[in-house]
Amino acid sequence: MPNRQEARSEDTKRAILVAAGQLFAERGYAAVTMREIAKVAGCSHTTIYIYFRDKEDLLYQLSVGPLESLHQQMNALLFDKELLSDEKLKSLGRVFIEFCFAHRNMYTIFFMTSATRVDEQHPVSEINQLRVQLFGLLRHAVAEFLQIQQEETLAWAYARIYFFSLHGIFATYVNSEEPVEALMARLGPTFDLALEVMISGFLTTSKGTMKQNED
Repeated sequence: MPNRQEARSEDTKRAILVAAGQLFAERGYAAVTMREIAKVAGCSHTTIYIYFRDKEDLLYQLSVGPLESLHQQMNALLFDKELLSDEKLKSLGRVFIEFCFAHRNMYTIFFMTSATRVDEQHPVSEINQLRVQLFGLLRHAVAEFLQIQQEETLAWAYARIYFFSLHGIFATYVNSEEPVEALMARLGPTFDLALEVMISGFLTTSKGTMKQNED
């Protein structure tokens, strides 16, 4: 059981994270300073560095738990032997969309802030390493569905299209005040249909592209 000092330390760290998340969401990551975060958290601007080395470390600590949880969900679906390849791809999309709606206030922080390209092989920051890994799961699923190698240009192209479309679906309703459960109950079938149409289109157009390459 933690002693009083350890409990106070955890409370301070938690307050800093809450303050950072609130300020990043309201004003944007770039505009917020460590000093401002400390003020909202109720600690000194020197105390904040006891817990976090810099603002990027704060960004990572805010994001790592939820993004790792999403990664575990998506990874489990990807390697579920009971699912067909098209079912995996659709389920991955559905899980991703639901995650975004469940964390709509933190969406920009989780996916956009200080983001690198999805084809960055060795991103420096830990947060971008997580983001690239998530995109890699989608690319894996696309390649499996199209029966091609993950490193083929076509796999990258269709994975990007799928990734952009998932973000687009979420962005259309990002400002909705509906609870996530109500939103998904109302629009889930439409989202599923959109994913099915897209996946079907992947299969049709990829066959044409591969045939042209063979010719």
